[in-house]
Amino acid sequence: MDEEENRREKAFIRERLPIEMKNSFSDDDLYYLMDAIVDYYYESGILESETDVDIDLQQVADAIVEQAKRDKKGNFNPEEVYYVVEADMDFQEQNL
Repeated sequence: MDEEENRREKAFIRERLPIEMKNSFSDDDLYYLMDAIVDYYYESGILESETDVDIDLQQVADAIVEQAKRDKKGNFNPEEVYYVVEADMDFQEQNL
């Protein structure tokens, strides 16, 4: 993705977060999570599947939280990351 697309996606995600979570993530956190989500989809094979796949967004969020710990990017709350994953999915669906 190009830089402008990343900014649009970040703004979309931030707009979709519940009001009490609006300041839970820095811009760098959101960019990291966006990248981690894409990595998860590639590594899981979801993007290469030729059939429709039901994506368990909570499973994605849990995997992203674990990856963030391994990458020493922070201890994110899986329930909060779920909202980021969900908003990311909505953004992708609207922009395909």
